[in-house]
Amino acid sequence: MNKYFFIFPVILIIIVKDVFSQIRRNRPEDKTKCPRVRAIRNFDLQQLLGKWYVIEYYASSEEALSYRCMRAEFTMSSFENVNMDFTYSFVDDPINELLMGNISWIIPNPEEPAHWVHSEDTYEGVYNTYILDSDYISWGLLLHCAEKSKVPRYLSSFIMSRDPTLGKNVISYLREKLPRYDIDLSYMFDMQQTECNSTSIDLPPSLFINRPAVATRRHPMKHIHQEEP
Repeated sequence: MNKYFFIFPVILIIIVKDVFSQIRRNRPEDKTKCPRVRAIRNFDLQQLLGKWYVIEYYASSEEALSYRCMRAEFTMSSFENVNMDFTYSFVDDPINELLMGNISWIIPNPEEPAHWVHSEDTYEGVYNTYILDSDYISWGLLLHCAEKSKVPRYLSSFIMSRDPTLGKNVISYLREKLPRYDIDLSYMFDMQQTECNSTSIDLPPSLFINRPAVATRRHPMKHIHQEEP
């Protein structure tokens, strides 16, 4: 029997698979849905707990960095509940007021402790958080995605460090993991972690008068979905 009788079907199968793969890659992505995420395997949540500095920050709704001095502390209130207390300042705040926020999640599947779902009613839609990678002692990578029916999803991401700085090679390693989740690295901004104490004394009164009210500004972990016209 001619040996090419067996070779041609194999080649044909390879070509067909490649065509279908190309079709899937070129198919428009559903921007209302969170990307399919593979969270870190063999994840030890207990080791992630504690204090972190946010070294780089991304949010799909922002084309400039609004925040500085962002820091987070993770705790667990029960076997299924994860809490994060965080502090931050606005870049354009002349008095550099240190603000505080909180967000809490539940772990929907105990076998996947690196995937959390937001548990508070003040956040619209489904708010997923994934731990993409961490060595626990030095660095961590988080992806947040909020989705609500018929409106664009909201993506954000943190590169975190146990110290105020992180090596460039580690940052590059973590950044390379993000484009597959539709994150544009050109909008992944450095988070300043110096001069983070409030400086509200000895400033002209006009600075306080013209300062935007904090209550009118969104904190870094909250996104209000805007309905499309």
